[in-house]
This record gives sequence, C-alpha cells and structure tokens, in this order.
Amino acid sequence: MKGIILVTGATAGFGEAIAKKFAAAGYHLIITGRREERLEALQTALEQAHNIKVLPLVFDVRSKEAVNVTFENLPEAWRKIDVLVNNAGLALDLSTIDEGNSDDWDTMIDTNVKGLLYVSKAVIPFLKAQGKGHIINIGSTAAKNVYLKGNVYCATKHAVDALSQAMRIDLLPYNIKVTAIHPGAAETEFSVVRFKGDQAAADNVYKGFEPLHAEDIADVTFYVSQLPAHVCINDLVITPTAQANAIYTHKVL
Repeated sequence: MKGIILVTGATAGFGEAIAKKFAAAGYHLIITGRREERLEALQTALEQAHNIKVLPLVFDVRSKEAVNVTFENLPEAWRKIDVLVNNAGLALDLSTIDEGNSDDWDTMIDTNVKGLLYVSKAVIPFLKAQGKGHIINIGSTAAKNVYLKGNVYCATKHAVDALSQAMRIDLLPYNIKVTAIHPGAAETEFSVVRFKGDQAAADNVYKGFEPLHAEDIADVTFYVSQLPAHVCINDLVITPTAQANAIYTHKVL
C-alpha cells in the first residue's frame, strides 16, 4: 500500500481518471462528489479490481458546512492523506459580462475557488500533522489567458493559479508540496456541462483536432506525485499538440 489520495469531483472526467490511475498503483482512495450512485459504483469497481480500500464521501464542495462536518468526522485511519487533488470544478455558458448569468457566476466561483479553499483548509491540518503531503490543484489554460466570453470562468482559474502560488509559500515550513496543473482542451463532461446538456455544441468544441483525454491528466497528476521528496513541480501547463494556449488552436475541418 502506497498511501492515501483524496480526489474531489471524482464522479467523472479528470477526477475519475485520477482515481483509477492511483488505485492501479496501490493507493487507497477518498473520493468525493455530489452523485452518490456514481461514487459507489466507482468504489466497487476499484476495490474489486485493485484490492484497495475506497471511502466515498458525498457532499458539495460549495457547502462550507458540509465540507467541515465531513472532515471533522473523518475516521482516524483515513486522516493520513498523502495527496489531495482539488479537481472539482466547472464552467457554465459562454457570454459577455453584460449578458452573463449571475447564478452561473456564483456556481463557478463557489465551486472553483471557494470549494477549493474549503477542502484545502479542512485537509491541510492532517498534512501538517504528518510533516509532509502534496496538494495538486487542477487549474486550466484559462488561468494563463483570458478568452472571449470566458470572463468569470477565466477569473476563477486565475484565482486557482494565484492560490496555488500562495499555498506553496504558506506551506513551505511544513514540507508540503503544492502543484498546479493547467490542462488545455480536454474531452470530458466539461463542455457538456458548460453548454448545459447541448451535446452538439460540446462536440463542436473538439472538432478538427485531437483533444486531451482524462487519462492524460491522470498520468501527469500521478507523475508529479511520484517525484523525489526534494523535488516539487510548482506549475505545469499541458495542452493538445494542436493547441498553443487558451486562445489559439489549429483545427483541420
């Protein structure tokens, strides 16, 4: 057994792929999300396939109370967390500032920024008590470039970038690593959620090039977690070969 990894937003996409990658390497897992049936199905599949233990925690990272209660009551055996992956996040809609939906803004800010903060604050005491640990924050190329109609989503990912840098500084005395991974275009549920179930609009995002896959991000997440104790990758941007940054993508249609 290699240790314990906590992955937020593990019911699909990057989170699910990361959980599978670490389970295959022998880690026990704490997986969180809002969709209980999906968490339980993933728990069953991983425990049967890899002879590990999986603890599913059903809560919404947007709820400070739910996060606090969950981790205050975390069983002692599960508090020896080696890696925290703050993966839960989403984008909603594409619109100019003046046409934006303020409810969508609240959801993105509450999930992408405040949710990351709530979970990190709850888990960091466990890492400090051990004198080691690794926090991996899943950002986006939107943390590096602002694109048309991406305003609030880009702002939340810029915040993730800034918070990752701040965590790295604040946690230096405690031997806790902090890594921000910023993926570019990746074909997961991301665009389906952004376009609120419009599958055709989501599919169109990835036409003309091969996007990243969830497994690519899982591979990178695993890699940065396995480096020697004296090595920390602070900031990593990963894109498909056809994408230079959040703005420029070469498509062959």
